[in-house]
Amino acid sequence: MKRPIVLLVAAASIVFASTHLLADDLRVIANFSVRPDTISDSDLKHIFLEEKISLADGDHVEPVLEKNGPTHATFLQEYLGMSEDDLENYYRTLLFTGRGSQPKVLGSDAEVVAYVARTRGAIGYVSGAARVEGVKTLAIWIPGRERALITRVEPYYPETLKQLGIRGTVRLRILISAKGNVEAVELLGGNPILGESATEAVKKWVYAASKSRTVAEVSIAF
Repeated sequence: MKRPIVLLVAAASIVFASTHLLADDLRVIANFSVRPDTISDSDLKHIFLEEKISLADGDHVEPVLEKNGPTHATFLQEYLGMSEDDLENYYRTLLFTGRGSQPKVLGSDAEVVAYVARTRGAIGYVSGAARVEGVKTLAIWIPGRERALITRVEPYYPETLKQLGIRGTVRLRILISAKGNVEAVELLGGNPILGESATEAVKKWVYAASKSRTVAEVSIAF
């Protein structure tokens, strides 16, 4: 018999709202030389504002912009918090003071994908409909901000463990698609058997739509 469990959402990603694009119409992409599969929103902003030239692992990164269009407008609004004029003025200041340079600007999704695929350390953005062969899609991590959980399936508490009084909390890291389904689950800590049960349940969870793939951490107490 299944018993209710306590769900604690420890950290998750924000649900974005935009008038420019549908929820799954933006991807942040990177060259395969960029080792992490996730990136925080703050690191993403620092990279595109040229306040950072490397990630925590020390590898060089290079921002790539897409010229104009709804994808570009949404990226500026949601991740940089700037208008096109604000960004142009910002880069002019970097050039004038010698603190940076204008990033590569390309005219289409295909051009961005091709450049990112062949350029070590490159990070860019494209629409959700773009073909992204040869590059990796980064999940966006926004610490301390929740992405709404719409459908929750509670895990089975194995009867044998219950009778033996084996309890505990399982910690999981989950990768959520832009549309809201759970794509992957990683066990971070806790009893492996309880972790297996929790993993099977979490794979059936559904979150609110977002602009891009996101990462969340959840804790489930048995």
